[in-house]
Amino acid sequence: MAERNPLAVVGGAASGVRSPWRSTSSQGGKDRRTDRQTVTLLVPTLNEIEGMKAIMPRIKREWVDQIIILDGGSTDGTIEWAMDHGYFVYIQSEPGIRQAYNEVLPLITGDILLTFSPDGNSIPELIPQLVAKLNEGYDMVIASRYLGPARSKDDDWLTAFGNWLFTRTVNLLHGGRYTDVMVIYRAYRKQLIYDLELDRDRWHRTPERLFGCRISWEPLLSARAARRRLRVAEIPGDEPPRIGGERKLRVWRWGASYYYQFWRDALLWR
Repeated sequence: MAERNPLAVVGGAASGVRSPWRSTSSQGGKDRRTDRQTVTLLVPTLNEIEGMKAIMPRIKREWVDQIIILDGGSTDGTIEWAMDHGYFVYIQSEPGIRQAYNEVLPLITGDILLTFSPDGNSIPELIPQLVAKLNEGYDMVIASRYLGPARSKDDDWLTAFGNWLFTRTVNLLHGGRYTDVMVIYRAYRKQLIYDLELDRDRWHRTPERLFGCRISWEPLLSARAARRRLRVAEIPGDEPPRIGGERKLRVWRWGASYYYQFWRDALLWR
C-alpha cells in the first residue's frame, strides 16, 4: 500500500498554492542518493486513467529518485488515482506541454530528466536501460521507435511519414544521425534545457502563433543537440498501441510548427 503524505501542487510552483488533495511519496522530495547522477521521471497526463492503471504499477520506484505526475487538468480520475497511489502530482496552470514543462522545472530535483508517456506508448521496462546508457557519458539517450527491430504500433501512415520526414530533415540540416527525433520517451541531462534554450519562449512563440497551437520541445531538443555535436545515443524501443483515453496529436499544426523550427534554427541558431 502506497504511503499517503504531502502534496499536490496546483499551478505556479513559486506561489506555493496547493490543491485540497493530499498525497505523495518520498519521490516528490529531496534526492535520496548523491553518489551518482539522480533521475527524475516526468509523466505528463491528461485524462489517462486507463493507461495509468495499467502502466504505472510496472514502474519500480527504485529505478529513479523522483517521480512527478505532470497533469494538464484531468477530469477522469487520473489525478485522484495518482495521489491515492502515492505519486507527487503537479497540476499545470497554463495549457500546453511546453508550458507545463517550464512550470514544473523548479520542482525537478534530478540531474537527469526522463520523460515518459503513461498511455501505453512507452514501455516501462526500458527505463533502467535508458538511465544506464546515459550514465556511460551521453548527454541524451532516446528510446527510438525505428531503430533496429523496434516498431511503432501506434503509427498510422501519416504519422509514420511525418516521423520519417522530420528525422530526415534534422539529420540533413543539423548533422544528426537519428532514427527518431520526435518521441517523448528519452532521458537527458536537465542542464540541456538551459544550455539549448529550450525554456526560452522566444524560440517557440512564433510558430505557435502562426499555426495556432502549443508545442513540446523534444523535436527542438533533438535538432539542437545534433547542432551542438552533443553525445547522443538511441536504444530500440517499441511503441505499443495507446491504452484508452484520446490521442492528443494535432498532426498538421504541430508538424508545421516543428518544421518551421528546424529551418529557422538552421539559419539563425548557433
